[in-house]
Amino acid sequence: MAHIHTKPGQHDHTASAYIVRVDGNEPRIMLHRHKLDRVYLQFGGHVELDENPWQTLIHELREEAGYDISQLKILQPKLRLKQLTKASIHPIPICYNTHSVRNAKKHYHTDSVFALTTQESPKHSLAEGESQDLRLFTRQEISDLPDSEIFPMAREMALFIFDQVLPNWEQIPTKSI
Repeated sequence: MAHIHTKPGQHDHTASAYIVRVDGNEPRIMLHRHKLDRVYLQFGGHVELDENPWQTLIHELREEAGYDISQLKILQPKLRLKQLTKASIHPIPICYNTHSVRNAKKHYHTDSVFALTTQESPKHSLAEGESQDLRLFTRQEISDLPDSEIFPMAREMALFIFDQVLPNWEQIPTKSI
């Protein structure tokens, strides 16, 4: 979806996710080369007017990574609110940040960033028009990527996932969300 807000100083809400494959000798994060920015990034997109961030993630992961949400587990902190009367509890993001959009004058994205794990290959082909350049990276490979290949904050979040989130957060089946 296109930007909802187009005037200077406005913000669009986005939702994104890092997918960690845990089926090999060491965890590997799956990223795709963004078709416009030409650097490796996590999967995600704009939260549409009729969606919450979790709903956005479900369709973006299918379109951009080929995953059904049922193939994934979401990483969540062990201490968290798990039930609330007359309300839906949404997954807790690993990061909630606001950043300026490159090549856009005074336009911002406020991003809810999630981390998910899987032991499976994607069930589906990528949607037409999506980047076909997907790659799995070890922690060392993320560290070694030149800045021209990955945004610094994408590298920082990937390293945070490897170093802090994977060893300390629970893997929760997405069907319980």
